[in-house]
Amino acid sequence: MGYTYRSGKSISIPPFAKGEESILTFVGGYAKFEGCKKSHTKRGGCFMVTEIFSRAVGGIVLALVGWLLGGAGAGAGSFAPTSALALGLAAAGAATGAFLAPLVTTRPARWVAQPGTLLAIVGGLLIGLLAGALLALPLSLLPGNYGRTIPLAVALLLSYLTISALLARRETLQAIGFGPGAFAKGGTPHTETDSRFILDTSAIIDGRIADITQTGVIRGPLIIPKFVLQELQYIADSSDAQRRKRGRRGLDMLNKLQKESDVPVQISDVDFADAEGVDAKLVLLGRQIHAAVITNDFNLNRVAELQGVKTLNINELALALKPVVLSGEELEIRITQEGKESGQGVGFLDDGTMVVVEGGRRYLNSQVTVTVTRVLQTAVGRMIFAQLRNGYH
Repeated sequence: MGYTYRSGKSISIPPFAKGEESILTFVGGYAKFEGCKKSHTKRGGCFMVTEIFSRAVGGIVLALVGWLLGGAGAGAGSFAPTSALALGLAAAGAATGAFLAPLVTTRPARWVAQPGTLLAIVGGLLIGLLAGALLALPLSLLPGNYGRTIPLAVALLLSYLTISALLARRETLQAIGFGPGAFAKGGTPHTETDSRFILDTSAIIDGRIADITQTGVIRGPLIIPKFVLQELQYIADSSDAQRRKRGRRGLDMLNKLQKESDVPVQISDVDFADAEGVDAKLVLLGRQIHAAVITNDFNLNRVAELQGVKTLNINELALALKPVVLSGEELEIRITQEGKESGQGVGFLDDGTMVVVEGGRRYLNSQVTVTVTRVLQTAVGRMIFAQLRNGYH
């Protein structure tokens, strides 16, 4: 299974959630999500194609078996292909095959493919059979047929109960270090949350994520949900010029990520029909695949944390990386505009931090040396107050 980017380059990506192939087409520099081979449904993406195929094959096979058995049984030694029994068993076989085929093929495959499920099944089966074997000897001493049937029944029951218990706790097993990829090279338990990140619409439009990926800080794949792509496409097609500009910027950022970033980009077909809004779907997806959400949305940041989903806020990251400025430190700064108070001048550091200089108005559009007097941290960022260094008059 892969995810294709139609820009002259195809990237093969291993499966990580429900769904099959997704297509993200870059046309004229803009990305357009084409969906899932026109077959996506709310229940399981392209998986419905395989389920329909399995129903067809199962119906045909059992219809043929029923027709052969009916024709042989109705002919009294010869084959009667058009007898009522043959046609009736063929119809019954077709209906039975169409109904049962997904239950024994595609649905168990999808179920077992979920993280931790196979481990829970095998572990539960082994524990149940071991417990059944320990009880088999005393139970076999029961009189009559009870001694032969009850040990088998107890073993099957214990296997069922242990499998059910482990399936209910498969996420806990992964969290404490059991299951595929549970241990790093150093032997330390970890979960996939350490390496996978889901991109929010605001983070894509912001664009700084493209620069962050080039630093090597983020190594794991960036997961872009289908519903985020659809929201970007909706914004890019908006009648409002400003919203349309933001949407197209987001699509440009996706194009840049795909072409320039060393971090793999994955498209997720997982959707949540019952959830309202993109934010709720992002939180549900983060919980389901154990991935952190990269966002600039303060409200989404708080809601996700309350529900146990890790987040990376790009604005908070930018604040944390700003250089520390202490009182008494000297700075070289260019006064670019007047301040609110009389005589004040305003300049900016390279990272965008505002510096208010007392008496700096007369040095407008000039480079000066100032001494920091205090640093004020506000809800929107940091503000530095300074005064001209001795020698400026």
